[in-house]
Amino acid sequence: MSYFIRPRFFLFLFSIFISLVFLPNFANSLDLITPTEPLTKNQTIVSSGENFELGFFSPGNSNIWYVGIWYKKIPEKTIVWVANRDNPLRNSSGLLKIGEDGNIQLLNEAKESVIWSSNLSSATTNTVAQLLDSGNFVLRYVDVNLNQSAAEEDNYLWQSFDYPTDTLLPGMKLGWDAKSGLNRHLTAWRNADDPSSGDYSFVLDIDGFPEIFLMDNGVKLYRSGPWNGLRFSGVPEMEATGPVMDFLFVMNKSEVYYSFELHNSSLYSRLVVNYSGSLQRFTWIADSQIWNLFWYAKKDQCDAYKECGDFGICDTNASPVCECMNGFEPKNPQAWYLRDGSNGCVRMHKLCENDGFLTLNYMKLPESSTTFVNTSMSLADCEKMCLKNCSCTAYSNTNITGGGSGCAIWTTDLLDMRQYSSAEGGQDLYVRVAASDLDQAGNVGSRNDKTKRITMIAGISVGILVMLTITSLCFARNRMKTQNVQRNTTTLDNKGLRERSQDLLLKASVIPSKIDYSGESTTEELELPLFDFSTVALATDNFSAANKLGQGGFGSVYKGMLEEGQEVAVKRLSKNSGQGIEEFKNEVRLIARLQHRNLVRLLGCCIDMEEKILIYEYMENKSLDSILFNKERSSLLHWQSRFNIICGIARGLLYLHQDSRFRIIHRDLKASNILLDKEMNPKISDFGMARIFGGDQTEANTRRVVGTYGYMSPEYAMDGVFSIKSDVFSFGVLVLEIVSGKKNRGFYHMNNQLNLLAHAWKLWREGRGLELMDASAGELKSTFEVMRCIQVGLLCVQEQAEDRPNMATVLLMLSSESALLPQPKHPGFCLGRRPHDTSSSSSKQDESCTVNQVTVTMLDGR
Repeated sequence: MSYFIRPRFFLFLFSIFISLVFLPNFANSLDLITPTEPLTKNQTIVSSGENFELGFFSPGNSNIWYVGIWYKKIPEKTIVWVANRDNPLRNSSGLLKIGEDGNIQLLNEAKESVIWSSNLSSATTNTVAQLLDSGNFVLRYVDVNLNQSAAEEDNYLWQSFDYPTDTLLPGMKLGWDAKSGLNRHLTAWRNADDPSSGDYSFVLDIDGFPEIFLMDNGVKLYRSGPWNGLRFSGVPEMEATGPVMDFLFVMNKSEVYYSFELHNSSLYSRLVVNYSGSLQRFTWIADSQIWNLFWYAKKDQCDAYKECGDFGICDTNASPVCECMNGFEPKNPQAWYLRDGSNGCVRMHKLCENDGFLTLNYMKLPESSTTFVNTSMSLADCEKMCLKNCSCTAYSNTNITGGGSGCAIWTTDLLDMRQYSSAEGGQDLYVRVAASDLDQAGNVGSRNDKTKRITMIAGISVGILVMLTITSLCFARNRMKTQNVQRNTTTLDNKGLRERSQDLLLKASVIPSKIDYSGESTTEELELPLFDFSTVALATDNFSAANKLGQGGFGSVYKGMLEEGQEVAVKRLSKNSGQGIEEFKNEVRLIARLQHRNLVRLLGCCIDMEEKILIYEYMENKSLDSILFNKERSSLLHWQSRFNIICGIARGLLYLHQDSRFRIIHRDLKASNILLDKEMNPKISDFGMARIFGGDQTEANTRRVVGTYGYMSPEYAMDGVFSIKSDVFSFGVLVLEIVSGKKNRGFYHMNNQLNLLAHAWKLWREGRGLELMDASAGELKSTFEVMRCIQVGLLCVQEQAEDRPNMATVLLMLSSESALLPQPKHPGFCLGRRPHDTSSSSSKQDESCTVNQVTVTMLDGR
């Protein structure tokens, strides 16, 4: 602690006199500025518990000076409040004092003009300025009769907590106070070396159902959601901070504010609006002497204000992240399918005729500045009020504690909604929809419809009894099978096997969770279920030939049935497979992390000695090639199914390239790696060859070229250069195969010896593109989609990678009837001859590129 000796002896004696006569209870105090004790550059005052310090500071290398408050015990000077942030001193000769009118005043170097003041309108006397241990700098009246109540909060004439800068401290109130008329808010610094008011602010909107906004010059960037009794509905992380701090939200006639308190007074925590436009909560870690980032916003795509527009719901677990509720459709379909959901959704049917309510769980409530709020109404009364008003669009509880209470009603478009998982937070929201939309959604039309509820409960009960009966029978049957499997299969004891499998899996399942350009990365372990070899053998009837779905260079795939009755596909890698432990680990690393409706789901794995087994969800219709290239089955794929498959593959590939946690290049996209469920929905599989791209990486080189003849782009096959455009090329081949029903490799037209790409290109240039269409696809209502798919396919297989579209553009091309598509350029044949070569007398069937480590797959399905 620093003690400062005043140079002028007379002033020193006078100060003692004042202290003894007028301020006896403040003698020897270091936290005060009195009328006779001003503060100069080389002086500071320190709070009684030495938590905070106030004085002059100059940020960075500037010669501009400010009066501020910072933490006393933290070595790294951390400014939490600035008095004159927008009116700095041009040199260090300023003076902070109590003026004749009782205000705190900051004077310039000439001691003539006031740079900053507490600016109380009414004149006062007998005031002191004191720095409290909370970090609050207060101006208060001194009772010469030693009335201690004069130091209490109610007697503060002015306080810095009412005028925050960029930091919210414990006990500081963010929001409105009726007595002072202030709506206290945070405003960021201009930059790291300039504490003047910046562009970003954090403001509590007290209208309607109050909530806090992060703004950029008044433009909303992020919204907390309204307070629901436990937390802001858009900040589920608040609940997890219980052991560290408590949050307080007060809403009454006198004030509306948000605040927080720490459980331990020795802890330091602060909420800051950063000059870069983010909201950050820091906690001080004493052991490591650093400020730890405890929480921040915006933290993901769905934190962006109105990411999905009016009536759109944002969900980071979905792809795309924007979804329309039942009864709504995208307002701008073209932009929507290009992953721009800002235009939102629109209703498909009018309201006010037998309407009902769609129940949405775990929701961040919509923007609520115009919301009607009644904290004493029940939810049932809230619903009745909403039904009576044709303008009502949704309702919800205002407080979710104790079973829920209060009523909030929205009468405008629902903005900035977000879906959370059940484990994260949010609350129930009831959105008004037409009765027909409600029936399609499978919801009960009215919350009071007891008959439907009873019927549903009875049906569920009967279903559970039936499932229990079936499970019991299956369990008895499987126990008998286990005995036979154990006689025919040499296995390790379960305990030893599980330990070895766990050890191997941990080695195989560590993936980068953060990639940077320095090459360093943090790692985290997967939570992927492990299966004992005996369990897998039992599920597949000891890998019987009858359960075999297909076979390829990697090994075999079997259909299996787990003990609980779930059908699975078991991929058993051959001991001699070209896909070794690296490919196995790669697939575990990647696919276990990916969640998308058009990607196959990995359910678990098994590692036992030399056995490497992956367990997937079962696809009833096996792989695309098992139907598409089978003359007897190809008629199952009518044109609409084929078009849906093309669009589904495109969505899955877009997720890999753009929307997943990592940018992933598949590198082995082909018909046999597209699996079809019972409704012919496509799912991309086999990620053994996939690669992760980091940051803004656009391409990479490899000495080990992997892939399949006929699907590889020229730059990859010839030079080992791969990128998202390599996958786009493979997708283009797939599109042309799906349209034509013919394989690219092995396709020869008459004596020209063209592969499929060359044949398609020839027909397109001659204006006969429709001749490429597979006759088994049935009659067409319109040829438009077929021709567009052929054009998109040819655009994707263009020889130069830079000419090929990305997958976002591909989806827009496929979904739009009005978008003008560019004319395709020459394809990259690679496995065929260009037209001027086709007249050669060579008898060779196929001129192929030389490719290393190429897989030629014979799999029918998995």
